Parts: sequence; structure tokens; C-alpha cells
Amino acid sequence: MDAHSRGRADEIDPADQWVLNPRTGNYELRLNHSGTESSSPSGTPNPSAGRSESRVAVPAQRSRRTTGGGGDRTPPAARRGGKPRTSRRKKVLLWTGGIMAFVVVAGSAGAYALYQKFNGNLATVDVGDAGSKSVAADGPLNILIIGTDKRTGEGNEGYGDKGSTGHADTNILFHVSADRTNATAMSIPRDLITNVPDCTTKQADGSEKDIPGSQNVRFNVSLGQEGRDPGCTMRTVKEITGLSVDHFMMVDFNAVKTLSTAVGGVKVCLDKAVKDPDSHLALPAGESTIQGEDALAFVRTRHSFGNQSDLDRIKVQQQFIGSMIRRMKSDDTLTDPGKLFKLADAATKALTVDSGIGSIKKLTSLAKELGSIDTENITFVTMPVKDNPAEPTPVTVVVDPQKSQQLFSMMRSDTSLTEVKKKEQAAKDKQEAVLQGSRAEAADIRVDVLNGGDITGAAAETVTWLQDEQGVTGATNKANAPAKIDRTTLAYAPEQADQARALADLMGLPATALKQGTAGSEGLQPMVLTLGADFEGAGVPVTGPAKAPEDIQRASADKAECAK
Repeated sequence: MDAHSRGRADEIDPADQWVLNPRTGNYELRLNHSGTESSSPSGTPNPSAGRSESRVAVPAQRSRRTTGGGGDRTPPAARRGGKPRTSRRKKVLLWTGGIMAFVVVAGSAGAYALYQKFNGNLATVDVGDAGSKSVAADGPLNILIIGTDKRTGEGNEGYGDKGSTGHADTNILFHVSADRTNATAMSIPRDLITNVPDCTTKQADGSEKDIPGSQNVRFNVSLGQEGRDPGCTMRTVKEITGLSVDHFMMVDFNAVKTLSTAVGGVKVCLDKAVKDPDSHLALPAGESTIQGEDALAFVRTRHSFGNQSDLDRIKVQQQFIGSMIRRMKSDDTLTDPGKLFKLADAATKALTVDSGIGSIKKLTSLAKELGSIDTENITFVTMPVKDNPAEPTPVTVVVDPQKSQQLFSMMRSDTSLTEVKKKEQAAKDKQEAVLQGSRAEAADIRVDVLNGGDITGAAAETVTWLQDEQGVTGATNKANAPAKIDRTTLAYAPEQADQARALADLMGLPATALKQGTAGSEGLQPMVLTLGADFEGAGVPVTGPAKAPEDIQRASADKAECAK
């Protein structure tokens, strides 16, 4: 299989064949195989045409649970022939500029023709062990969004490097909380000076190529340079942040143009009028609705805002993405089947993803994982950086060691940057409740310690510290874990809860690290502590900071701000 494969399917356009059935409040996709009209002008199915068409009902709104066994379950708005009402929280989260929009169509329609079409649009890359093979395992989820400077599509000749396979021009690490109530979207500057680790890439003929790492280079060369694929960028992100990336989604310049056009334009706001001769962006002060070439110019310009740096451009890109999210979650988009189809088609054509999510079925499953996140609980931040001290006149940046580590630690410990609503906080409160209760004496704690992190000898060091300094004589070194893990975990049986709480206190473990089993322990079977990549040393609390640095740049996806 080609590592960079793009499927093909027959070109069809069923968007105009979606009809609202007033009796059910559902949109029905009519694929008329005989070529004759199969519905009456009112949208009511013609019984005589039933054998010549395929019908797929598509709910016009989130379906509601019913408690009765009979009666008319049709939504009132649909029975009146009016526009079906949509809930504030839509079917799925349409985040990061539309790359998940297609699931509203493909996921709810279930039509084979649509499935084949959208599946054929997707391009995939096998990144090997740089990503996850499962769509979404238990726990937090990290997705790397990459916007490349590769030139594709008519009219894009003036952007990017001619002949380039594309560099990591725009990068957002999208961290989704374990309980799926909130997310942090952290932008990574392309001009960040960092080390790119060694990586292995899959070639077109199925062979593998080892690419040596590079030191003190721009982050954007983690993709494209020397044959590096998105898996190399994922590894670079992990080396910087300590966070393993589960999946990647990549788009190029043309995606901004096609997606913004598919939704009918994106609202942006400017503090002052802009006329940039380089990007050809010309917009008045105040609100404007942009699409196509103007949208691309808006996210690409770096001479129109702030101090004309890449960091100021990142702020503008975050504003654009937030506005795109709000636009796609609006009633005007979600209740318009034709617009939905065009958006889904444009999104899947624009996407390149890892093989772990490389099908419509897998992407639909991923979208369900993200469906409960409200836009007000999505926080955009920029990785804390400072001017490169090695340059007399800085044009690049380096990681701010103190502020960045505080933010990375929060993300590793799955601490939200938003004030999650009380009803959504219930799940977190339930988790925190495991730390409430009695504590065992240190001498009564029995635990096997395994090293699943990056520090050699961490298990032995921790056992020595527990025995000699904390009085946990029942700690045993079990050497390396079967596989590396990102976050430290403590597995225990229900009757060992008092031991688990006591060890959590000693180790500084957050409530999310405690994993209670359902079966009881046999005899004196010990608990199992597996040290993850978040473990920094014996006696160093694993719990991340409760708050992010006060002065880091941040914005919420549900609020419109004017670019300055």
C-alpha cells in the first residue's frame, strides 16, 4: 500500500437530492436510479416511485430520547412545516476550520454513495509508531493540526516555496480532555528553534527510510525537509512538550479557500483598515465576511497586524479558526443539506490524515468522541516563547523554559484552561472523589513499580525513595513496563482504595492517575504503579499546576475579537 495513498470514487453530487420530509422532520437523500423524479413538489414521497430510488433519512436535529411507547414523536417544528430547531450543542464538534464537518453528512446519512465518495477523498500517511493505531483510547486525546505551505489549486502560485513538498507552516496541538468536556488548542510557532529527532518514514514502495535528526533548526522543517513526513513532526512535538500525539490532520493553502467558500464566508473583525501589497489583503475596519482568496490572504499576511511577526499572525489565524467553528455550528449551516454536503466534500478533499483515522468510519468515530465539547470550553493558546538570544536581531524564537513547562505540565496532567460549566464539571468532581476517604499507613502499602517513562532506572529510584524516605517497605521494583506511557497510573482493587489514596499523597498523583479495577485483589497482591513520561523524579509531584501562566496569549473559540 502506498504510504501516501488517496482513494478514488465515482463523482456524484447528491446534494440537490436531499428533501425535508415534513411528516418526520428528517432530510431524506433520494438517489433516483431510473432518472425520474421520485417525490412530489411538497417533498412527500411518491409511493409509486418507491422501487426506483434509495432513501436515507438524515435527522434535521439531534434526536431526543422519548419515554412513551406511542404517539407522534415528530418534532413540533417539523409537524408545522417550519424549520426544525437545533440544539446549542450540535451533532458533532466542527473544529479547526472544518476538517470534521463531513461527519454531519456521512455519519448521519449512512448512504453508501456518500461513504464511498468521502472515503475516496481522503489521503492517508502511515506514520508507524509515531501515532496511535486506535481512534481514541481512554484518557486524553492529542491531535496535531498541520497547515502546510505546499502549493495546490489554481491561484496559489504566489504562496509558499515553489516546488516544495510543504513545510509545517501552521501548527496546532489540539488536546482533548479525558472526559471530553474541554480542549486546549496550542499553536506552535513555525520559527521556533528546536531539535528534530530521528524518524523513520514509509516510502511509496512500502520500504522504510531512516532520517537522521537535526539540531537547532526551525520547527517548520520537521515536515518536508529531507523527506520528513507528518510522523516526524509528531515526534518533534513530543520531544518539545512531553505529550504523545495520537493523530495528525493536515491541509494546505487551498483548504482555506475551499472551506471558507463552502460555508458561505467567515466573519472577521479588524481594529483598523488593512491594505497589504504583499498578500493583496484589502479590508476595512470593523467586521467583514471573507472567503476564497481573501480568506487565504487573511491567514497568510504577516505585515498587517501587531509587530508583523509570526506570533501576531498566529493570533489572526486563531481568530479565523474560532470564527469558522462558530460559522459551521450555526443553524444556517447545520440545517442546510446542500451547504453541508459541499462543506463535507471540501473538507475531506482537503484532508490528509494518519492511517489510524484514515477512513470515514474512523473519522466518524473520532467525531463522536469530540461531540460534547462546547465552543466556550475550547481555549486557544500560543506556546510560550521568547526571542532567540543567539541572534543579534532576533528573527526566530526559542521555548520559554519556565512558562512553557508550566503549560506543558498542565496539558500532560489534563488540567483545563477553561472554567468548565458545573454540569460538565460533575464528571471531574466524581473523579476527584476517589481521593476522599481513609488513608492506609505507609507500612501497609503494597505496590509494584514499573517504569513506562523516559528516565532510565526510574522504577528502582522510586522504590528506594519509597522504602528509605517514606516507610513504604512493601514497594517492589518490577523494572520496565511492557510499553511506554505518557501519564503515570496507579491500578488498584476496590479494597485497596485506602492504600491508593496514601500512595497518591506521597507521590503527588492527581485523581486521574488512579485506576480502580472491578475485581478484588487475591491475597496480598500489590497495587501496580506505572511511571509515565510525566514522571520527573522520585519526590517530584506528578500533579500539574492548577493554573496556566497569567500572561500567556490565549483566546476562546466562542468569542469574536478584532485583529489589531
